Amino acid sequence: MKQVKIGNIKLKNPFILAPMVDVTDLPFRLLCRKAGASLAYTEMLYIDAILHENPKTKKLMQTSKADKPLGIQITGNSEKEFEKLIPYAKNFDLIDINCGCPSIKLIGNQAGSFLLNNPEKIAGMIKILKKSGKPITAKIRLGFKSNNALKIAKMIEKAGADAITVHARLAIHGNNIPADWKQIKLIKQNLKIPVIGNGDILKPEDALRMLKETGCDAVMIARGALSNPLIFKQILQLMKTGKYEKITEKQKISQFKQYIKLAKKHNIIDIGRIKYLGSNFLKGISNASKLRQKLMSCKSLKEIETLITDINLKNTWQKN
Repeated sequence: MKQVKIGNIKLKNPFILAPMVDVTDLPFRLLCRKAGASLAYTEMLYIDAILHENPKTKKLMQTSKADKPLGIQITGNSEKEFEKLIPYAKNFDLIDINCGCPSIKLIGNQAGSFLLNNPEKIAGMIKILKKSGKPITAKIRLGFKSNNALKIAKMIEKAGADAITVHARLAIHGNNIPADWKQIKLIKQNLKIPVIGNGDILKPEDALRMLKETGCDAVMIARGALSNPLIFKQILQLMKTGKYEKITEKQKISQFKQYIKLAKKHNIIDIGRIKYLGSNFLKGISNASKLRQKLMSCKSLKEIETLITDINLKNTWQKN
């Protein structure tokens, strides 16, 4: 297995958990790390909210000893604010700039994928963050409305970034548009820093195929991990043995239970988030549609825990 190094951080394998809004909190990251994810990030955080010490944002910055190495992913539009951010990043191993989120709100604030229109600003932000002494990375899309990814990538490298993640779609493209992995390959061929590929990694085979087809240094997994944190374990099994274990209904329910257990342990209880993640964990379960409806009608954590305990009992009974 090829050794991947981002700045001074050596990754144990080339499979990385993507930052996902409303998903990659501490409990979810710990699930994926246990399955084998070599690196994880906070969900994207707006610099202004960090500087104003927004309570919800502070909760999303929560970490633990087992949550390493960890990157903080940020976005914003003011280079001055990026300088002010540095002291707030002391508990993180690296800093990543989000230049790819297509959120209308972020675009209105000239942040996220809007930054793709101004590569010089991205380069300036990287130069400022390099003062932190930590590895600095950037996550881009292929462009805002047209493809200028190679130009942006070269500027990001020249500014001193330690790695770049390429989500192989334009900002105006949804997931219904296939990710163009050829663009990841093109960028990898033209850069010296590590290139992390992202887009359409939905099953273990996809991760190994991206490595082979693009030559990228690492693969970042988003949707594939959303309903199955164990995808990292499956990828490593596939890489080592040529095959992997299928995930059972019982394991899916177990992952949901473990998420709740970790959320309680670290005092990160958000009923809305638990329902959202739970609805994804339940994909593929018998009577999933009805179960999700029941989950969404739960009014408390206790009701949710009772529901998933009953599901587990039913599945055990059905398999005996």
